[in-house]
Amino acid sequence: MELKNIKIGTSGFSFPDWRGPIYPDGLKKGEELIYYNKKLGFDCVEINATYYTLISEKSSKAMIGKVDDDFEFVIKCYKGITHDTFDYRIEKKPDDKILDEYFERFISSIEPFTKSKKLGCILLQFPVFFYPGELQKEYILKCKEKLKSFNLVIEFRNSAWAKEETYDFLKKNNLGFCAVDEPEFKNLMPFVNIVTGNISYFRLHGRNKNWFKAKDTNSRYDYFYSDDELKSFLPEIKTMSENSTKMYVFFNNCHAGSAAKNAMKMKELLKFF
Repeated sequence: MELKNIKIGTSGFSFPDWRGPIYPDGLKKGEELIYYNKKLGFDCVEINATYYTLISEKSSKAMIGKVDDDFEFVIKCYKGITHDTFDYRIEKKPDDKILDEYFERFISSIEPFTKSKKLGCILLQFPVFFYPGELQKEYILKCKEKLKSFNLVIEFRNSAWAKEETYDFLKKNNLGFCAVDEPEFKNLMPFVNIVTGNISYFRLHGRNKNWFKAKDTNSRYDYFYSDDELKSFLPEIKTMSENSTKMYVFFNNCHAGSAAKNAMKMKELLKFF
């Protein structure tokens, strides 16, 4: 299978525990992205740092200057927008003034990626307590309006969103759906092979059974996919890619370099599928 419209990468590229398993011990921190792109052969990456903080223009330009022309960045939306603005559990509307400021600062912070034409899309990952409802749909559409210049992909964490009504809503508004592989818990999203926009998107989080009991975020994603598990996704990826103009596959099981190893293996398997 030719990887014409499929880009495969990892959710982040700079982790201390990748030293040894993925990066040479002597590699300078500032050279990790270069190695990721030119030595490991990845042509895209999810930038998760933008979820935790609004990165500086200097940092953005530095990353852009280290990669090949065909390399693309996917930006994870700032948590102030997707998680912190208001409490969805009590359906309290957000403070528009605070929210508008978050959007303005977020858009400004990613401007270098936009200008360089290396921004693939923006991923909006909503938390597990983000339940389906009219207020929530209105909020998603508000995000679309504020980020109207960008391709958007929506990731739901709550399984209550796994229904036709959701997919129809996304299709109607040309919003991408993020298919996920994660542990089979009642409240977490199951894997659903659905394409709702021009972009298809697949995030593999791992299947750590201690997901909700992990001592920290890094431990939550401590999982290594076997070759058989990866092979089971080949027909699914093929279908998604055929129903979209572009597809991203990102491995988020970043603990100890598992994401990079699994992503490289997936690239190899797809070539011979």
